[in-house]
Amino acid sequence: MSFLWFLQSFLLFSSFLAFASANTNDDAAQFELFHRHAPQVYKNGTTLGPPKSQLERVKQLVQSDNARHQMISQRLMKSSSHRRKAYEFQDGNNNNYNVPQLVDIPMRSAADTGAGQYFVSFRVGSPPQKFVLVADTGSDVTWMNCYYKPSPVCHHDNCPNLGATRRIFHASRSPTFKTIPCVSDLCKFDLSGSFSMDYCPTALSPCEFEYSYADGSKALGIFANETVTVGLGLHKHRKKKLHNVLIGCSQINEGTVHAFDGVMGLGYSKHSFAVRVAEEFGYMFSYCLVDHLSPSNFANYLSFGRKSEVSKLHNMQYTKLILGVINPFYAVNVAGISVGGTMLKIPSEVWDIEGNGGVIIDSGTSLTALTELAYKPVIDALDPHLKNFQKLDIDIEELNYCFNATEFKESLVPKLAFHFADGAQFAPPVKSYVIDADDGVKCLGFTSIKWPGISIIGNIMQQNHFWEFNLVGKKLGFAPSSCTMLESKV
Repeated sequence: MSFLWFLQSFLLFSSFLAFASANTNDDAAQFELFHRHAPQVYKNGTTLGPPKSQLERVKQLVQSDNARHQMISQRLMKSSSHRRKAYEFQDGNNNNYNVPQLVDIPMRSAADTGAGQYFVSFRVGSPPQKFVLVADTGSDVTWMNCYYKPSPVCHHDNCPNLGATRRIFHASRSPTFKTIPCVSDLCKFDLSGSFSMDYCPTALSPCEFEYSYADGSKALGIFANETVTVGLGLHKHRKKKLHNVLIGCSQINEGTVHAFDGVMGLGYSKHSFAVRVAEEFGYMFSYCLVDHLSPSNFANYLSFGRKSEVSKLHNMQYTKLILGVINPFYAVNVAGISVGGTMLKIPSEVWDIEGNGGVIIDSGTSLTALTELAYKPVIDALDPHLKNFQKLDIDIEELNYCFNATEFKESLVPKLAFHFADGAQFAPPVKSYVIDADDGVKCLGFTSIKWPGISIIGNIMQQNHFWEFNLVGKKLGFAPSSCTMLESKV
């Protein structure tokens, strides 16, 4: 797994998360998502700098995607039995999916390590200590830079520099910080898929973890339960405390992972932050991503609970959300892709989630990645409509189809649509698959990955849509949206 992927991804689901209230009629705990290229990112102590040009911006996204692809592949290869049911939401006898409270979290972007493209603000401990974390749908563990003594992994030469400007969680200052014993079933079995280590010198020793990324970065530390504070959106000063939330106390960060405070795990697993919060707020979460080139006053939000604005969205569609088969990722059942209303000839095994294919929807990957058997038909179908534009080679190997965009009009490009097996159709705007790569240069916003493999609907393709993940109903809802109903006032 690559930390370049880890920080990137998800860094666009690559942005910073800050508490903010939203224009909603619900009690909302709301996180604002900030893209990695948002100016706010450079004011929060990260080592990322703004791209010098649009071409440099796209290069960063592609590099981040490459790292994330490696991370996803390695995550799926970690166990030969990754395609199996592993965890399923149980709602008891309540059947109460419409819990009135709502958590909304602003997100900002963060992509360099492959974790995602967005960041969030996170308050943990008693009293709360504030951190800026990468929001990552491809990770099921939430961790942050941490100081814990005595430490089983931190020694004099590699302990965190407490005099550094970056934020560090001081575990000793929080009485609610409780380590997970290494002899517990939670450590030995439940967290084995989250990179817990077998080392257990004594019964009271804490459960250790090691995240290793494709770029050589590492995060090492211990697991613990802790209290997390979320804000309720309608009431700016109302807070809700979530107790016994699993976190990672990372004491050694090597490589590019040191650029950020940590990661918020939004993947699907029993102990992920997304599942833990969703249990409190109606078993669902949602987000809405504006164009990553939009002015910085337009905010993206991550929300837990059902938003009242959903009823105002037109053309809301639902498709099956496949959970627990390729954890911690969110898979969907795609049946095909059409261009200009014509279904493309793509082998059905490309979409078979139970076989060697399948599709995940990922906020941490920027460009949509298609396996070779789907990539070529899509490019071939769009090519005739762009043949009058001069083809260009740009300094990004992964973008194979770029052209001189002088006199280009989106109306020249036919509509592309993803068709789901249950009849729903996702038809993104042209700007989501014909992207700006440089001044006067556009590219088809797809990358090719090897077959067999998992295709990925990236966050640029998801932009200007509202996405709702119903974890009990196992449904993914989506609809076109300007996302301005969630505009940040912060």
